[in-house]
Amino acid sequence: MISKSTIDQVFDTARVEEVIGDFVQLKKSGSNFKGLSPFSEERTPSFMVSPVKQIWKDFSTGKGGTSVSFLMEHEHFTYPEAIKYLARKYNIEVEESVQSDSDKEAAGERESMYLVSEYARTYYQNILHKTDPGKAIGLSYFRERGFTDETIHKFQLGYSTDAWSGLTDTALKKGYKLKYLESTGLSIIKGEKQFDRFKGRVLFPIHSMSGRVLGFGGRILAKNDKAAKYLNSPESDIYHKSKVLYGIHYAKQMIAKEDNCFLVEGYTDVIQFHQKGIKNVVSSSGTALTADQIRLINRLTKNITVLFDGDPAGIRAALRGIDLILEQGMNVRVCTFPEGEDPDSFARQNTLEELKSYLHSNSKDFIAYKASLLMSEAQNDPIAKANLIRDMVTSISKVTDNIQKEIYVRECSRIMDISEAVLFSTLAQLDKKAQSDSNKSYSKKQKAFEVVKTEAPLKKVDIQYQLEQKIIEILLLYGSRTESFEDLIFKEDDKDELVLEPVIHEIKVFEKIFLDLQEDEMQFTNENFKNLYYTIIDSLNQSDDLVIESFVNRLDPILAVDVTNILMNEERYNLHKWEKNNIFPKHKDVSIAQLVSETILTLRCYLIDKKVNEIKEDVNKDEDHRALLEDVLNYSNLKMLLSRKLNRVL
Repeated sequence: MISKSTIDQVFDTARVEEVIGDFVQLKKSGSNFKGLSPFSEERTPSFMVSPVKQIWKDFSTGKGGTSVSFLMEHEHFTYPEAIKYLARKYNIEVEESVQSDSDKEAAGERESMYLVSEYARTYYQNILHKTDPGKAIGLSYFRERGFTDETIHKFQLGYSTDAWSGLTDTALKKGYKLKYLESTGLSIIKGEKQFDRFKGRVLFPIHSMSGRVLGFGGRILAKNDKAAKYLNSPESDIYHKSKVLYGIHYAKQMIAKEDNCFLVEGYTDVIQFHQKGIKNVVSSSGTALTADQIRLINRLTKNITVLFDGDPAGIRAALRGIDLILEQGMNVRVCTFPEGEDPDSFARQNTLEELKSYLHSNSKDFIAYKASLLMSEAQNDPIAKANLIRDMVTSISKVTDNIQKEIYVRECSRIMDISEAVLFSTLAQLDKKAQSDSNKSYSKKQKAFEVVKTEAPLKKVDIQYQLEQKIIEILLLYGSRTESFEDLIFKEDDKDELVLEPVIHEIKVFEKIFLDLQEDEMQFTNENFKNLYYTIIDSLNQSDDLVIESFVNRLDPILAVDVTNILMNEERYNLHKWEKNNIFPKHKDVSIAQLVSETILTLRCYLIDKKVNEIKEDVNKDEDHRALLEDVLNYSNLKMLLSRKLNRVL
């Protein structure tokens, strides 16, 4: 168990904008920050972070909470892991008791896989640095590649001996289960035999954006024609190679800072660039680039520079990735190295200044790169040139921004020496075909829908839920404020009839709400709101003010999400820039007293209606209607008096 003092220190120190900024590119928006949702595929920002309240809200998925809940959602951390991650980030010493065997057993399946992967990473590192075979073979290989000891430690590189089951046997002795060694791909089981997947290889741990070990890439050192040169961990519940970029954990901050990401092919390319001083670099780990990998970069920057070898294979790989990057609405540049060179070797042979200069001078916009490359292939062949132009226009059609699309058409026209009209016409045909294909697909879906015709019932508005939520919102935002309230006191007039007489008095908002609810014996029907209500009232009774960030941090995670949803609801106006379009949402703090009074009165009226309906049902069961009808009349008179105060016809 982590001590309460450590948890309090973590919450007091951690800044939600800094924590989330490691995973999402945030831009200033008034007093808040906004960015693309990391939980959905979108191209317009719907993700909002409030530094003042220390909370976040994702309007595309409805998720929200604190820095801890973000890590739990995004990185699938448990609560203790999220606390430990933040403690490491802010150099806070974690005080905790020793974990018992039963606690270890209670860890979930995915968590067990993470623990096994972490153990394997430590095991391979120890073999590399503390054993004779590791030093003689593994460490020598890394040093020959030009890696310093500091770099080797930083990237947690390791080595596995050629023994058949070195890791497997040691892990089992340490108490790790064979099922998790197998599910992570570290061990292979065939009948009664079990052996290590990565035996005789140097190891490159593959990390998540937050630094958790997801899997490994292993390079064989001995000459073996039957074994693959590079071998990755197989797909598992924690490792999906199409959604992972090697080096993203080490590169994320510099990618956001430089507003550009260098994309390379291999592990050593990343490490060599990082060691040289260019740290905004990631690798697709030798696999074909995927849309998920591009979206991972898109959270941090809109700009990608693809770096590939100068050989034909490298060039083809660069071309394959360009259209996919463009489809994700990103800007792409391409830089190839001299023939026979790759990013790793070129970085080794040049200084940082020379490397930066080369990248700056040789990084071409995709249109210029692709045109120059294909033109050299087409030469004087008219048919080849026509195919080339068609290929170029196809790439341009992937661009999502219309202004950019037009600029690219003009640039293509200049380079290819062909009229813009022809290019625009071809582009229009491609767009029309894409639209037609989309409509056909939609039509098929519609027909399928009509075959099994199911109409979803309209969702009924829960008025009481909304009013209870409004009361919690008022307490959170204005609970400690003192306001002048006009209360209505029921008095009998000269004709012995009930009338409402106004009385003005000053009182704190939370006290006003508490007294009104107590007077009418009104109870919250939503359990979460009920718990929040008493927690807020208790906090305001003990303190003059409610500090939102510390209050949210102390809440149960489920209640914290409810609070976030309430507090961040109005921030959606900032996302859509309503004020720039001369739409000005009314701010609730114009008249707090009026807002409180109207909310309580509306709830009273709603409950009166509810009570009257209950009485009407009893009328059908009771033979003596007189007493019940008298109750209905009294409630109706009361509702009429309340409606006058609200200035509404109810």
